[in-house]
Amino acid sequence: MKTILVVDDEAKIRDVVVSYLKNDGFSTLEAETGGDAIRFVQNQTVDFVILDLMLPDMEGEQVCQAIRQIHSVPILMLTAKVSENNRIKGLSVGADDYVTKPFDPREVVARVRAILRRSDDQLLLADRLAFNENHLIVDSLKQQVFCDGHLMNLTPNEYKLLLALAKYPQRHFTREELIERVLGYDFEGDIRTIDQHVKNIRHKIERDPKAPVYIVTVYGAGYRFAGGTP
Repeated sequence: MKTILVVDDEAKIRDVVVSYLKNDGFSTLEAETGGDAIRFVQNQTVDFVILDLMLPDMEGEQVCQAIRQIHSVPILMLTAKVSENNRIKGLSVGADDYVTKPFDPREVVARVRAILRRSDDQLLLADRLAFNENHLIVDSLKQQVFCDGHLMNLTPNEYKLLLALAKYPQRHFTREELIERVLGYDFEGDIRTIDQHVKNIRHKIERDPKAPVYIVTVYGAGYRFAGGTP
């Protein structure tokens, strides 16, 4: 049974979301502050986080960023903020998806299931993909990425995007193809979400993110994995 941490300072919202999650077979934990949420992730088994952006002690983006320092658990943000900049900001610190308030709790459960399904999908091609004289290693069994021997803290979606590209070096992928492979056919957000994920990955695995040698932009088309060859 998957355990979902619901983080919101409004008890009524927590109660509704928790009720629907339990009816769908999930175990739940509840937190009303960012600090409590971080402690739960540190000390409890948490498989998914539903995180409100407006918390009494911290901004949701700060909580998301703190969680990302210790865990790659999927994060779904609840937000009354609807601007594109706010969505991009959340994605840049590690959120996997957004639901805008007011929302249908059935949609929240559906998003949770879709994200978990993608996270649990084992994209196994080989035990270990190595590039550029082992500077970059993608371990597809442990779902971990290493640069120069150091474990990189990629989010689940960032990992899946990197693996989807690395499985087929030099192949061009459109944004639409990457959306389907990483976020699923039911994704209804901005297609440019892929651009933000690519930017995040480059900052984590490239020696010079402004001159990438792994994920290369194919202008007017999308992206390709260059295998470390400049």
